[in-house]
Amino acid sequence: MKRMLFFALPVFFAFQQVVAQQDSLIKEINEQVWKPFIQSFNAGDDEAFKAVHSKDIIRVIRDDKDIYGYDRYFQKTPDSVKKKWGDWKKNIELRFVQRIAGNDKAFEEGYYKTTSTNRQTGEVRKGIGKFHVLMRRENGVWKILMDADTSEGASEEVFNKAKPLE
Repeated sequence: MKRMLFFALPVFFAFQQVVAQQDSLIKEINEQVWKPFIQSFNAGDDEAFKAVHSKDIIRVIRDDKDIYGYDRYFQKTPDSVKKKWGDWKKNIELRFVQRIAGNDKAFEEGYYKTTSTNRQTGEVRKGIGKFHVLMRRENGVWKILMDADTSEGASEEVFNKAKPLE
């Protein structure tokens, strides 16, 4: 029994250290990526939204079977589209089912829920999707390197079961 305890304790303490490092990195990612992501999305601040993404971003729209890079993802939104959506207040919420972070790379999987409310009519539109994101640290700052999403398997029920952003 003592022999087993002798070998188990170092493993336990090493595991605790890995968990503490993960928690620290996830808090850092929340501050550098997810909080600015949500704030910029909700405010319609295109420049701040771009800032949380790597210049090497790969955007995957699984439902449309489409994949593209930074220039296409962030091409200038036409004024006609801005005007059409100008009366809409946007809100995005994120929930996570898996978060894995190393010193300079991270993978996260979860669900998002968007709610758009027309300021004039009160009409509400909602959407839920599943996302997979790869991130890397660039010059000491976390950036989204790959963002893939789909509506497959996404529902209010699975969204609510996932862990909210802390």
